[in-house]
Amino acid sequence: MLNFKNIALRRGARVLFANSSFTVHKGQKVGFTGANGAGKSSLFALVKNELHLDEGDFSMPPNLEIAHVAQETPAVGCSAIDYVIDGDQELRRLQAQLAAAEHADNGLKQAELHAALDVIGGYTAIARASRLMNGLGFTPVQEQLPVNSFSGGWRMRLNLAQALMCRSDVLLLDEPTNHLDLDAVIWLQDWLCKYPGTLLLISHDRDFLDTITDHIVHIEQNKAEIYTGNYSAFEKMRAEKLAQQQSAYQKQQREIAHIQSFVDRFKAQATKARQAQSRIKALERMELIAMAHVDSPFDFSFAKPEKMQNPLLTLDNVDIGYGERCVVKQAGMAISPGDRIGLLGPNGAGKSSLIKVLAGEMPPMSGKRREAEALKIGYFAQHQLEQLQLDESPLWHLQKLDKLATEKDLRNFLGGFDFQGDKVLQAVKPFSGGEKARLVLALLVYQNPNLLLLDEPTNHLDLEMRHALSVALQDYQGAIVVVSHDRHLLRSVTDQLLLVADGKVRPFDGDLDDYRIWLTEQKKADDKPLPDAAPVVSRKDQRKQDAERRQKHKPLYDALKKAELAVEKFHAEQRQLEQQLADPAIYEDTEKARLKQVLERKVAVDKALDEAETAWMEAEEQIAGLAD
Repeated sequence: MLNFKNIALRRGARVLFANSSFTVHKGQKVGFTGANGAGKSSLFALVKNELHLDEGDFSMPPNLEIAHVAQETPAVGCSAIDYVIDGDQELRRLQAQLAAAEHADNGLKQAELHAALDVIGGYTAIARASRLMNGLGFTPVQEQLPVNSFSGGWRMRLNLAQALMCRSDVLLLDEPTNHLDLDAVIWLQDWLCKYPGTLLLISHDRDFLDTITDHIVHIEQNKAEIYTGNYSAFEKMRAEKLAQQQSAYQKQQREIAHIQSFVDRFKAQATKARQAQSRIKALERMELIAMAHVDSPFDFSFAKPEKMQNPLLTLDNVDIGYGERCVVKQAGMAISPGDRIGLLGPNGAGKSSLIKVLAGEMPPMSGKRREAEALKIGYFAQHQLEQLQLDESPLWHLQKLDKLATEKDLRNFLGGFDFQGDKVLQAVKPFSGGEKARLVLALLVYQNPNLLLLDEPTNHLDLEMRHALSVALQDYQGAIVVVSHDRHLLRSVTDQLLLVADGKVRPFDGDLDDYRIWLTEQKKADDKPLPDAAPVVSRKDQRKQDAERRQKHKPLYDALKKAELAVEKFHAEQRQLEQQLADPAIYEDTEKARLKQVLERKVAVDKALDEAETAWMEAEEQIAGLAD
């Protein structure tokens, strides 16, 4: 067991938590929750012996095998599956000893080591690693690709697979769903439910926590406290405490009123029996959830859109793809005010590409995209975070949108997203991923769109901000199209599901539980059974096969690398030119020639960046399609 007794941890002069005691017993699955910066990751560092307590005692049994997800991935040239197998360190140690015994021609030692390998399942390691990679979205072809050919998000999946490969006593997972799509989240959830060891899990995904955990350690007000039960049980206990606080009462009632109005609207509009049943069950719990979040630092809402035409946006027989590869064929959609659409589908099926076409960020290969005259799109995607001006403040970003607004009004608005005091004047550059995502959402809300296109909007957001976003979206009167691996968000804000799969976009007649069943059936139909033991391939032959494979696909990876470098180069130059254009001095009469030169270069760089991004996306799609 892991025993924490009267522990205290500080970060500089700031106390993260103190006088905290709790025990994690063998086999328990414990979720760690609390605001960003509360000390959750510091607790993990303590268990990994990377941090030491300022006060108190921490103890655990000796020789425990502790697994965690590495934050960095070395740019190595070994195959992805070999990198994953490296997670089983005892296997690699025995394999090295066996190679030495074979070299020394020591038959007795070889027999002993073969027996040891059999005991730990060494001869099924390749099949085990392949199953892990398949569950996390890797194709059989990708298993053999070099690690250094994968992008950052896919390398994090490799690190996760490597941690799961370890036959650990204790598994530490810090926000493991951040780089996963919904399919991989569902697979990982099922895997962790069967994990026999002790699990310590940091996550901001409510459904994920609810399904897996049997205890919650919550950190707030400089104290870590353990609760028995899953996340919903914790919310109920915490709500009962907070409901007794008179100062929280009015805000609580306002939250409940928001939710009730959404429930009433939903009951009036729901047409699909199974979806309605699932949604209403979720909404019935929301009054309790609101009570558990009355002291949230986030408080914002969408204003009523000024003008909404019907339809807002239509796609007629649209083909979507990159280069010559079409991922979605003959898609047809008509988005009307009040539509709340969730997009489901396997990784790589084209959900994000469909949203890009809806947003007008990517032209369709064929067909027509028609938008209403009054259409005003609010588009959230992960690359939007990169478009923030890193040397400028949150206040500056809002002032750029609305030059007539007073600083007081803008500060009040930013306060709803927990940008308080001097924070509104600080440069964005050192902000965390969560803070940048909140700022992008704040800018989006401020612009009052009538169509929201949200591609994984909850990445990097903590539980409180996710709750605030779902409440705001419930009251939003425009149209919504969302892709998310956060099932609670999908259940809360969508009433129509579309399935993007097999090159088509079609209505999904069911709820998220039905989608999980659909995924299972798809895997049974698509997957070939993996052998318990793979044929033995000599290291020399394996190296030869890897070299031949790398050589075969080298032009494709060279093109990807070239495109990535070009995107980075033109992004940097674009930011530099924008900084020059933001300087009032360049608009002086004496600077006319320089202004003209900068504007011309800006046009050229914008075009070059667009071409480089297109080339990069095409290369990514071709690599993803190697298994086709």
